[in-house]
Amino acid sequence: MISREEVARTAASIAAIQQDDGGVPWPEGHVDAWNHVECLMAMTVAGLEEPVRRGYAWLARHQRADGSWPMKLAGGVPTELGGETNHAAYVAAGVWHHHLVTGDQRLTEESWPMVKAALDYVAGLQTERGEIVWERDAHGRPSTYALLTGCSSIHQGLRCGVLLADHLGDPQPHWELAADRLAHVLAAHPEAFADKSRFSMDWYYPVLGGAVRGRQAVQLLEREWATFVVPGLGIRCVSDQPWVTGAETCELVLALDALGDRERALALFQDMQHLRHEDGSYWTGWQFVNRKHFPHERSGYTAAATVLAADALAGYSAGAGLFRDIAGTSVFDPDVCGCAGVRVPPQTAEEGP
Repeated sequence: MISREEVARTAASIAAIQQDDGGVPWPEGHVDAWNHVECLMAMTVAGLEEPVRRGYAWLARHQRADGSWPMKLAGGVPTELGGETNHAAYVAAGVWHHHLVTGDQRLTEESWPMVKAALDYVAGLQTERGEIVWERDAHGRPSTYALLTGCSSIHQGLRCGVLLADHLGDPQPHWELAADRLAHVLAAHPEAFADKSRFSMDWYYPVLGGAVRGRQAVQLLEREWATFVVPGLGIRCVSDQPWVTGAETCELVLALDALGDRERALALFQDMQHLRHEDGSYWTGWQFVNRKHFPHERSGYTAAATVLAADALAGYSAGAGLFRDIAGTSVFDPDVCGCAGVRVPPQTAEEGP
C-alpha cells in the first residue's frame, strides 16, 4: 500500500504535466476527454482544487453542441474529429466522483448542463439490442459496431449520471433504462461487441464498470486470470506480448476490490509498484523479457489509475467507493431482446464474492 503522502506526490506529478489551458495530456501531447477526466479524479482525491477546476473548465470549453468532445485535441485544437461515446460518458463519472469527494455543490451544478448533453449524446447512439456504438465520426455518421471495454465504462457513466440527476432533482429515467439495457448486453451478449479479446481490458472491464457482479463476475475473472496476470509484476496489456502495464493492473485492482477480493487486490497493487518513479509518477509499462520500460514514458493516466486504486483500498477520500458502489440495482428483462440469457443476481455482502 502507498501512503497518503505518496498519493499526494503522485497526484502532484499529474498536475505538473497539466497544460496552460487546463488539459491533461497523454505523453504524446494530445488530450482526450476520458484520460483527462481520470486525471482530474486523481487530483481531486489529493485535494488539488485549482488544477481540477481548470480541468473541468477545459471540458466545458471544448464540448461540442451535440454533447461530445473531439477524439483528440492538441494545443486546444481538434486533431481527430470523431466523438467517442465512452469519452462523453466518463465526464459524468468524474463529476459525481468530485461531488462525493468534495461536496462542492457549485461545481456540480455548473457541470450539470455539460453532463446532460454528454449523456444524451451517448444514449442517442444506443442500438435496438442495447449496446452503444463507439463513436459518431467526423461527418456525423454513427459507427457500425460497439466496443466491450467502452460500453462497460459507459455503463458506469450512465449510473453516475442517474445519481447526479437524482441529487439535483432533475431525474433522467431514460439514462437508467439505457444503463439497464446496456448491462444486459454486457452480461449476456458477447456477440454484440467487436472482438478485442487479446486486450486485458475486455476481460475485466464489465466488472469494473459495474455491469457484471456476483458469481458471474468471479467466474469471468477466473476464466482469464492465468492468461493476463504475471505474478510479481502486474497484468499484461495484451495476451500475446510480455508486457505488463500499470494502468490496467490498477483497474483490475479496482475490479477485485469491487467484488470484495481485497487480498488479491492488495497483492496486485503491491506488484505494480516496481513502476513507481522516485518523483511519484509511474512508468506506463514493463517489457519483462527485454527488461525495459515500454514505452519509455511516464503517463498521467497511469499515475491517475494508481491514485484511484490506492484510494479504493485505503479509503483516503469520500469517493473511495465509486467503483465498488456503482453496480446497477435492476436487471433488464431478457425477454425484451428475445434471448434466453439471465444475469446471475448480485450477491449480498454476507455471501461474499
